[in-house]
This record gives sequence, C-alpha cells and structure tokens, in this order.
Amino acid sequence: MPRLLVVGLGYTARALVRRLGPDWEIAHTTRGAGGPELPAGGFDGVTHILISIPPDDAGDPVLNRYRPEIAALKELPWLGYLSTTGVYGTRDGSWVDETSELRPSSPRAAWRVAAEKEWQALGAHVFRLAGIYGPGRSAFDALRAGTAKRIDAGSQVFSRIHADDIASVLLASIAKPRPGAVYNVCDDEPAAQADLVAYAALLLGVEPPPLVLLAEAKLSPMAASFYADNKRVSNALIRQELGIILAYPNYRAGLAAISAAGG
Repeated sequence: MPRLLVVGLGYTARALVRRLGPDWEIAHTTRGAGGPELPAGGFDGVTHILISIPPDDAGDPVLNRYRPEIAALKELPWLGYLSTTGVYGTRDGSWVDETSELRPSSPRAAWRVAAEKEWQALGAHVFRLAGIYGPGRSAFDALRAGTAKRIDAGSQVFSRIHADDIASVLLASIAKPRPGAVYNVCDDEPAAQADLVAYAALLLGVEPPPLVLLAEAKLSPMAASFYADNKRVSNALIRQELGIILAYPNYRAGLAAISAAGG
C-alpha cells in the first residue's frame, strides 16, 4: 500500500488527500514548538512525500530538521514541494513560464527561490501555485463577511487556481514522476481582482463593493505585497506533459461551481 506523508496538512494538501482512494495510507505531521513533528514511525514505509510548509528567514523548516532522513530515502518514488508563482516577481503584465528568470520582489519570495533549489537537489517536483481558491476560501466568504474589497489596481492581473485542479496536477505527477521537474499550476485566464469580486457578488445576488484605488485601500502589509507583482503565468507545461484538462479553466467556472454546491 502506498503511504503518503503530508508535511503541513493545510487547505491545499487536504484537497489532494480527499482525492486519494482507500488504497492509500495517509500520515501527516503536527505542529510542534521546533517545527513539524513526524507521526509515529517517522519515515518508515513512506513511499510519497508532499511538502506544504513555507520557508522563513531561518530557511526551510522541514529541511532544517529532516534533511538527512529525507536524503536517505533513496527509493522514494515521488517527492512534491508546493511553492508559489511569486518567485517570478513582476513582469508588467507579460507572460512567464517555467523557463523564465526568477526575480523575487519580496523577502518571502526570495526564501521560496532558495527553498526550491534545495528541494530540487533532493529530487523534488516543484509546483509553483498561483492564487489558491475553492470552497470555504473564495470571494464568496469575504462578501458574506462584509470584508470584500474591489481594488482598482490599473492594469494589474493575477493568476489563480482552484484547489481541486491543484489536486489533479499532483495526482498526474504522482502517476508520471519526473524528479526535479518544475510546474506552474494556474488556470487559463489571469484576471483583475476587481472583476472576480464583482462576478462573485453577481452570483450571490448582492451589490459588489465599490471600486477603491489601491493607494486608498488601507490594505495590510501582507495583502498589499500581493499587488507588487503583475504577470501572466502560463500553464502550458502541465497540459503538454501531464495531460491536464482543468476542471475550472477560469475564475468564472470555479466560482460558479462553488456557488452551485452551496459554498
């Protein structure tokens, strides 16, 4: 029986776990004072590992603690690392693909670049995820909570990906491993944040929030940092190499599905 160890069982990793059938055994870490804590048995019997914990200014917490043990798993069929398209930085709206130069524009993105290199050296598959959304994590939730904003950021666009489509990419990679591979994981249609919020409001049957200029939006430093980059991310490689057909090729399809399911 294949045994998947999930290091960081968050929103995205749970989407994958839900798609794995009864033929899989799942183990996951817990959060400890010194970083991720392995379950009983540690790496014993592990055949696949998914890393879903971000680095910080001290480096990658998983590598800092378990690098020797992971490196010793010589017959590991698949090792996956969830990264971010933030490693590309800004391109003034131009397209990037997996061969594009990495130009991180924030400390967090620079930490990701460093972590990617270390994980690739161990044979990991690197998945650069765009903005993640799905049931319980979408513009609907912010609209219902009264916290949604429509930001007028000029010509800026974001790439996004539904959590279920991330799971499809991970499953396809598990079925067709290529150690050291890098994949952009995003939908077909980069779009403005304001357009997405307006469409979600339409589906909910509520008035969309008024447009607010980015300079006047009073965003938190974390939220504002996402507006530092403006790029369009290509998903051609996951289509060509992994045969991916996205269930939600744009935000309209993804939001409509969430709405239809009552989310």
